[in-house]
Amino acid sequence: MSAEAFGAFNKKSDFKARVVPKSDAAKTAIKEKIEKSFMFSALTEQEKNVIIDAMDQKKAMKGECIIKEGDQGDCLYVLAEGTASCTKVFAGNTDPTFLKRYQPGEAFGELALLYNAPRAATISSDDESLLYVLDRQTFNHIVKDASMRRKEKYEAFLKTVPLLETMDDYERVSLSEAFIEANFKSNDLIIKQGEPGKEMYFLVEGEAFAQIDVNGEKKEVKQYKTGDYFGELALLKGEPRAASIVAKTECQVVSVDRHSFKRMLGPLDHILKRNLDLYTKFNA
Repeated sequence: MSAEAFGAFNKKSDFKARVVPKSDAAKTAIKEKIEKSFMFSALTEQEKNVIIDAMDQKKAMKGECIIKEGDQGDCLYVLAEGTASCTKVFAGNTDPTFLKRYQPGEAFGELALLYNAPRAATISSDDESLLYVLDRQTFNHIVKDASMRRKEKYEAFLKTVPLLETMDDYERVSLSEAFIEANFKSNDLIIKQGEPGKEMYFLVEGEAFAQIDVNGEKKEVKQYKTGDYFGELALLKGEPRAASIVAKTECQVVSVDRHSFKRMLGPLDHILKRNLDLYTKFNA
């Protein structure tokens, strides 16, 4: 990190981001993609506009290697069109392990920039793809601080969740990238009984409780505190929410959608299903 420090002759105030000429349509398209990306969620509108101006476009052919594990990283990518596969060669193995498939709107390549380290994985285009590319200098001056604060917050949080204690650092980063943050006031409904289950939630701050409605009578069936999770059973069973989750205090939660849930937490099915015994037939 020291190599990226700002000294007396390298102040943030002296930085002037590059501007890559592009049409209004291209700017709108980039904005739509970065609005969906975890990587840029902590930026102000002004900072997002700087990022949009600085981004260039790159096309990748089917099977093309976009990022190679072990290489030095000089840019970040946002996938605009197509999909890309991420693989990694873990210690003791010679063959790469498939980790995830990137969808349009997702960003990758930031780890090498955040930690000033070699690329942690290989990412290849599954088909013809369109990518938006952000240079290292603009990333460092605009995105890095906000991104580091958010990543460190959620990586530290994930280490406190017993369910995820077997995850390695890369897997925690990948999971935190999929998080969507939301805040609720006391007595707000986080999950409503009977609705389709599309996300799983982790309680970052506050307290909540599960409540079921049986013939018009509300019954509390479970309490939640910081570090607890809920909503996973509807995803596991493919059924509507069988209970409501209500904020007992002001709450901050992060959610993981069904696609990310299956991709990253699928191997934990046997642990998640233990909660079936807690709820019997009243599951959220």
